[in-house]
Amino acid sequence: MRILHNINAYTLWQSKPQASALAIRDGKILAVGNQEDILALADRNTERIDLHGATVWPGLTDSHLHLQFYSLGLKYVDCETEYLAECLRRVAAAAVVTPPGQWVRGHGWNQNDWPEGFGTAAMLDAFAADKPVYLTSKSLHSSWANSFALRLAGITGSTPDPAGGVIQRDSAGNPTGILFESAMELLEDIIPSPSADDVAAAIRKAQPALWSMGLTGVHDFDRRTSFMALQSLDAAGELKLRTVKSIALEELNYAVGVGLKTGFGSEFLRIGSVKLFADGALGPQTAAMLQSYENEPANTGLLFLDAEQILEHGQLAAKSGISLAIHAIGDRANHEVLKAYAQMRELETRENRPHLRHRIEHVQVLHQDHLKLLAANQIIASMQPIHTTSDMDTADRHWGSRSRYAYAFKTLRNAGTRLIFGSDAPVESPNPFWGIHAAVTRQRHSGYPSADGWNTQERITLRQALESYTVHPAFAAGWEDCIGALAPGYHADLIILPTDPFKMEPAELYTVKPERVMVGGQWVLGV
Repeated sequence: MRILHNINAYTLWQSKPQASALAIRDGKILAVGNQEDILALADRNTERIDLHGATVWPGLTDSHLHLQFYSLGLKYVDCETEYLAECLRRVAAAAVVTPPGQWVRGHGWNQNDWPEGFGTAAMLDAFAADKPVYLTSKSLHSSWANSFALRLAGITGSTPDPAGGVIQRDSAGNPTGILFESAMELLEDIIPSPSADDVAAAIRKAQPALWSMGLTGVHDFDRRTSFMALQSLDAAGELKLRTVKSIALEELNYAVGVGLKTGFGSEFLRIGSVKLFADGALGPQTAAMLQSYENEPANTGLLFLDAEQILEHGQLAAKSGISLAIHAIGDRANHEVLKAYAQMRELETRENRPHLRHRIEHVQVLHQDHLKLLAANQIIASMQPIHTTSDMDTADRHWGSRSRYAYAFKTLRNAGTRLIFGSDAPVESPNPFWGIHAAVTRQRHSGYPSADGWNTQERITLRQALESYTVHPAFAAGWEDCIGALAPGYHADLIILPTDPFKMEPAELYTVKPERVMVGGQWVLGV
């Protein structure tokens, strides 16, 4: 047995919200309470650890990230720069050390931050003409390639736009090097794919980085190779993140065929929801909107699935016991998803089937008339607070007054919606304290845009933000009886903080960094 004492624990356990000690046995919490009572449980084999008043929280969960992409991306060129020229400089430096025949990969550029707007293939050619270059945007809904890469993919002026995608073209009709949505696949299909072993090795190296931020759990939205890698790590006892694994829509028939259900799995890896895409993203202005984008009267974004199509896929999944997680960013996409979910709830009730824990991923902007529909249909809002501070200017520029109900944390929560928070890494940093800071202050780290934050009426409390990284993700995963709180019988997944965030200035919350992290009763950081 191990006892942590002289602690300031926020347990999120209703029976005892705060505690000064806890006992751990066989990877689980045995008891939680005051120091005197817990120390009385000790025997001669007990390890007593005095944490000198440190704050203890349950381990945090990122409810939406791309684990394979994040892990592999730790080796990519960082294209999230203030200036386009700096991005090009970094690509040039990487090209010099990239062996002939290999790809220069990068991620994170955002044309909305650059006065020049989108880059071009010709710009990349000037720095790396002899190697294929492929750079994904911050949103992951557009990409930028050089001429070498376009030639390898056979993308020319005569290549038609694929369904659900756009090849950006110049005035002469030639590809500029920018690809949107499904057009990205024209190029990605020719890039050598990493093996499951490659991905497993990358995740193995990425775990310490995630632990160091306070994460002990993730909901992963990458695909088959990621699942294979996670299974091998779990079988070897090397997976030390409680991982919920989504199913890609193209794999749904296979999952149904072999009888997989949401919730099946082990203590560290279980099946989550089937992932659908209803629209694009704000960054490239492909999110599906009810009205056109500001100053773009012909653009209402791209709707990939309407309510009827969602219902068709959803019924196949739900009847087989698989919940849905649907990407929806624009107000039209969210409207279509909510219509489909309302119909699914009616069918679940009529057919006396369980109401599965369906989700909407992102929920970035809603029409005012739709704000109460998530709670009315018991739909979980899987949101990324850090998008708020990253995208605030872009949202105002392209959505105008509609941004009032963008990232509407407080409004949704007050309506009774269960919020779960994540990062969409590598779109944003997976650091949950950056997300907590954004949810509580709606400010960037610099304090921009004001002391009150952007759309200040949508700020939530620290306690509410913490719940959205702990107890609510546990509920979404069907793990509410074993993770997300510090309570008897729960897995001993916890983080030790050098300061008490509840006693800090909200503007400083992003600076919090755990000193120690425990998963399953074992220290994985700061032993």
